[in-house]
Parts: sequence; structure tokens; C-alpha cells
Amino acid sequence: MTLLLESSRRFDSSVPEPTKAGSLDHYPEMESAYLPNKHDVLVCLPPGYDRDHSRHYPVLYLQDGQNVFDDWPMSPFGVQWGIDTTARALIHAEVIEPLIIVAIGNAKGDRIDEYTPTHDEEKAAGGLAGRYGSMLVNEIKPFIDRMYRTRQGASNTALGGSSLGALLSLYLGMEHPGVFAKLAILSPSVWWDHRWILRRLGEQDTHRRSLRIWLDAGTEEHDRIVRGARILHRMLTRKGWQEGLNLKYLVAEGGRHHERSWAERSGLFLKFLFPAH
Repeated sequence: MTLLLESSRRFDSSVPEPTKAGSLDHYPEMESAYLPNKHDVLVCLPPGYDRDHSRHYPVLYLQDGQNVFDDWPMSPFGVQWGIDTTARALIHAEVIEPLIIVAIGNAKGDRIDEYTPTHDEEKAAGGLAGRYGSMLVNEIKPFIDRMYRTRQGASNTALGGSSLGALLSLYLGMEHPGVFAKLAILSPSVWWDHRWILRRLGEQDTHRRSLRIWLDAGTEEHDRIVRGARILHRMLTRKGWQEGLNLKYLVAEGGRHHERSWAERSGLFLKFLFPAH
């Protein structure tokens, strides 16, 4: 508890006022007590947030945050998910409930280390996902909850990402079921460290079934991605997840391991995780 409080104070003291990037709030180079790297944090507020000051909102946290917003034209790949545009359209159409989207930029050269739960001997890298999770759970999420009108319970908090970001999100969802109850797992790197994540899932108690999980992969991705997602889906169903109830598995025809393909699926997982009531 002492470390958490000290970390939270240090985090708050290092945070400047946000700058505006289009409709986004941008907190640049936020420091952490758990990791040496600084991370950009971007916040997308739903339509009407500034009009109704009594309303609170669920939150989606996304990895590789520099790639997900149209209003942040700095993706290293030149293509964004555009999830801010997609979410606003679905909210206006009353297809999904209004939500806050928080995107955490990766640490560039240290992305592989921070996004993986174990050290992979073959890759000679990895193993800092636990520390990244501490940063997210003990620093970033409390900060967002203080700065914005959030609904703070696990049932109103989602986590998502693609590729290694999906592996990270799955791992943190399993490790922190009291914090995150919804996961968007796109093209997960199940292959990491000889599919360590599957062994970890096999050890988990059945109460993790409270997690609502979107899982997908594209038919044009590398076979290890397609096969890994298929095995993960099979294991989740064996552990008690039910397709269409708390699990949705999509094999995306023509989907590639690319931001554009993940953009095409972002509206689908938003509908599954945040349906309008």
C-alpha cells in the first residue's frame, strides 16, 4: 500500500496540464515509479461529456496508443485505427454506450520488453509486463479516475490491444480481474515464449470467466497468429467461456497484421464490449 501511494503521488506530481491534439487530451512523457521509460497518454472523451456534468463513463484502455486515434496523426506506420471517429459514430447512432478511451503510447525501443510477461530466451527479450501492469493499475488508471468522470468498477473498465499489445492485455486481464472485466484481444502474439500465455491460462481459477473477451485474427496473417488465436479460443471455451455470451471469436476474412485491418474490426469489438443499453 505504501508503494502504491508513493507511486501515485510521484505520478501526479510529474504530470503537466494536458495539451490539445484535435479533440484529444494529450499528457506527454508521463513518468512512472515502475518503469524507466516515459509514456504519452491520450484521452478521447465522448460526445456530450462537457454538457452533462453529472454523468460518469466506462473506460477503454488501449496499448500502442500512438496508432489508434484519427486526431493523433503521428502513427509510425502512417495509418491509424481511427477508433475515436468510429466510437463517436456508434455513440451518435446509439449502438454503443458513450465511453472514455485512453491510449497509452508504447516505449518505442522497449516495447517488446514492456508488452511481454516473460523473458523469451530465443528472442533475448521480454518480461516487463508485470511492471507495466503496475504502472497502469497503480498510476495511470487512478490518475484518469481523478481527472475524469469515470465509472470505476471492473465491469466498466476494458483493456485492449493488437499483436504484442493483445498478449499484454490478455495477461493483465487475467492477473487483474478485479480491475479489468472486458478485453479486446486482436491478433494476439500467443506464440511468445513457446505459448507461455496458454500455460498461464491453464493455471487460472475459473472465476476469471467474469472477463468478457473479444478475440480475433485475420486469415492473411502469419500462421502462428492464426493458429495461436484458434488454440486460445479453444482453451477459453474449455475453461468455461461461452461464445456469444462472454466470448466473441472472429476469423476476419482477408485480415492482415496491420493497423488498417485492426481499424476495420474496432467497431465490432466496441459493439460487443460496450453495447448500448
